[in-house]
Amino acid sequence: MNEIKQDAGIRMSKSVEAFKNQISKVRTGRASPSILDGIIVEYYGTDTPLRQLASVTVEDFHTLTVNLFDRSLVPLVEKAISSSELGLNPNSTGAVIRVPLPPLTEERRKDLIKMVRAEAEQGRVAIRNVRRDANEKVKVLLRNKKISEDSDRRSQDEIQKMTDAYIKIIDAASEDKENELLNF
Repeated sequence: MNEIKQDAGIRMSKSVEAFKNQISKVRTGRASPSILDGIIVEYYGTDTPLRQLASVTVEDFHTLTVNLFDRSLVPLVEKAISSSELGLNPNSTGAVIRVPLPPLTEERRKDLIKMVRAEAEQGRVAIRNVRRDANEKVKVLLRNKKISEDSDRRSQDEIQKMTDAYIKIIDAASEDKENELLNF
C-alpha cells in the first residue's frame, strides 16, 4: 500500500514539475532566458538546442543577450529565433545577439492566459490519471484479498487527498502566472 501511495506521490509531483516547466516558457513581457529554451538550431546537420550553443542572459527587463560560442552560427541562430513562434526579432553585433522583447498587447495577454489555463488543465488531467492508476492497483489488491475493504476505502481517501493537494499546487501556479501576465 505504501509503495502505491509513494509511487503516486512521485508521479504527481513530476506532473506538477512538468506543468511549471511548461508555463515558465510562456512569455510575460519580462525577459527570462527560459523563453529561448525551445529554440533549436541546425548545427553541422544536427538539431541542437540553443542552450548548448550559447549562453543566454538578461540584459534588462526587455532584452535578452545571446553570447554564441561559435561566431559562424550568428545567422543560423538569428534565423531560428525569428522563425520561432515567439514573434521575436533578434539583432546581432558580432558574436552577440540581442533579442528585444516587445511589450505584450491585451489580445496577446488573453491568448497567453488561455494557453496557461490549457496547460493547467493538462496538468490536472495527468494528476487524475495517476490517481486512477493508483486506485486500480488498490482494487487489484482488494480482489486478490491482500487487503480489507476498510483498507481499500482508507487508501482511496488518502490518494484523493494527495490528488487534491497536487491540483491545488497547479491551480496556485496557474493563478500566479495569470496575474503575472495581467499585471506586468
